[in-house]
Amino acid sequence: MKIYLAKDAGYCFGVRDAVNLAYDSAKTHGEVYMLGTIVHNERVIDDLSSAGAKVVKTLDDVPSGKPLLFRAHGTTPELVKEASNRDLKLIDATCPLVTEIHEDIKKLNDEGRKTIIIGDHGHDEVIAIAAQVKKPIIISNIEEAKALRKMKKAGVVSQSTQMLENVQDIMNILMEKVFDLRFINTICFPTRRNHQQIKELATNCDVMIIIGSFTSANSKRLTQLSLERNKRSFQVTSAEEIDELWFKNCESIGVSAGASTPDETIEEVISKIKKVEHVLEEEELYE
Repeated sequence: MKIYLAKDAGYCFGVRDAVNLAYDSAKTHGEVYMLGTIVHNERVIDDLSSAGAKVVKTLDDVPSGKPLLFRAHGTTPELVKEASNRDLKLIDATCPLVTEIHEDIKKLNDEGRKTIIIGDHGHDEVIAIAAQVKKPIIISNIEEAKALRKMKKAGVVSQSTQMLENVQDIMNILMEKVFDLRFINTICFPTRRNHQQIKELATNCDVMIIIGSFTSANSKRLTQLSLERNKRSFQVTSAEEIDELWFKNCESIGVSAGASTPDETIEEVISKIKKVEHVLEEEELYE
């Protein structure tokens, strides 16, 4: 049996940098505060909590003089301004690619365009993008796109982890509804690479394993991509969830993981697969 690991599985650089910054800040200051979880992964959240990274709901929950870390997903300008006016040590862990999306949507707005965001309603990243301009339209699927009225001039960005197919389907509809339409492709390159690797692995392997929390929109999207190409695709959060019955009459296994999945979880899952299937050969990195 052969195991193939997607090269871009797991932490993207933005998440990795944010998590490392949280650990370093907690070590330096004794504790660090965050408004919400830094990533959608229960293991990482628990480990960070043990290290001194504390999740709070409001700025009022952050003691005076303590460090406050802005997460990789981005933060609304109003919250940044309010935090800046308090006696807090501010640490910005916003992914630079998310910051670029903030700048892109502001440019589209400055061009006099109605701004549209393709993304998940209520997602932290989408909330922060939307807060950069006044009254943007958020579209998550083609049904919402079809319900839009026609308009003269609009500009579109997307949540960084959206599936290309969803964005393309929505854009096809918007092209019929907007006379002057400008689109900036803001799906980040780590997402694009991981999506492409999963599509190819799911097509060529007998079984696919996607590692990631079920609270992670990114991980659920990866599983959806895989299932569309291979019905023997399974999402797990840890090695304990691996079922050896999945690998019956199987000669090849593809493995990938969401952007919030740490390296050690990926290693543990692969080790578990090797153990239950008695695989001695090292996994092959798939690019």
